[in-house]
Amino acid sequence: MRSPDTEPAPDIFGYLNYREYLRSWFTWKKSINPRFSYRLFARLSGQRSPSLLLHIIEGKRNLTPPLVDSYKKALKLSPDERVFFDALVTLDQGGTPQARNRAWERISATQRFRQARRLEGASFRCVSHWYYTATLELARRADFRADPVWVAGALRPPISVEQAAQALEELSALGLLEQGAEVSVTTPHEVAGLAAHNYHDGMLELARSSLTRFGPTERHLVGLTVGIPAALVPALKRELASMAERLLDMCDGNNDSVEVVYQLGLQAFPLSQAMSHEGEE
Repeated sequence: MRSPDTEPAPDIFGYLNYREYLRSWFTWKKSINPRFSYRLFARLSGQRSPSLLLHIIEGKRNLTPPLVDSYKKALKLSPDERVFFDALVTLDQGGTPQARNRAWERISATQRFRQARRLEGASFRCVSHWYYTATLELARRADFRADPVWVAGALRPPISVEQAAQALEELSALGLLEQGAEVSVTTPHEVAGLAAHNYHDGMLELARSSLTRFGPTERHLVGLTVGIPAALVPALKRELASMAERLLDMCDGNNDSVEVVYQLGLQAFPLSQAMSHEGEE
């Protein structure tokens, strides 16, 4: 029987990384039973390798579907916890952004996760959805109204009133709509790359649709198709980053009042395979 002062098991709903959860769970198990070991866990999960759990925790191995099932049994997870564990594994190992986004939706929709990490969920959506950052910039206008109906109609393309309401609520919860607030959003490192992917994917789709939504007086698209040595790519990236900084300084340093929100995009991506140097001396 567990004593009243025994440390409770780690709450899986407070984690975004299944490996960190496994590490915490093993540490907790060891604290209540010093004889517990990786070898014993291997027996409980029906595995032969006593070092498998350690390798998975350290990121040297991934969980396969059969292992996921056996680990859930060994961890004695409840039905809700098993569903959450599945989503954590997909978030870490999902092969496509679409699969990882579906996993994130399941995770962030879980009530116990929202209670534990509500602001982190909001910060992910703030980076992932174009209309969050657009609303944030819109708030700099003198005529801005923190009204979902007004925001929904002011953005181009218009968004739903429900989307505007959620954006306003979560931007406010993050403190980003306060007068003089520093515009800084910290996304959970486990999903930072996914949030960045969602942001650029959404903005590129808006750039594509701008060809038909706007006339040449409102849009300006520039593209170059060039053949280059592969060694020039890092220098091109640095130049694009430097240009982005200059444009940001130009916009932020302008003392005139904000009138319209624009998206400025600079892209560089390959349109061919790199030439093979195999066999060259």
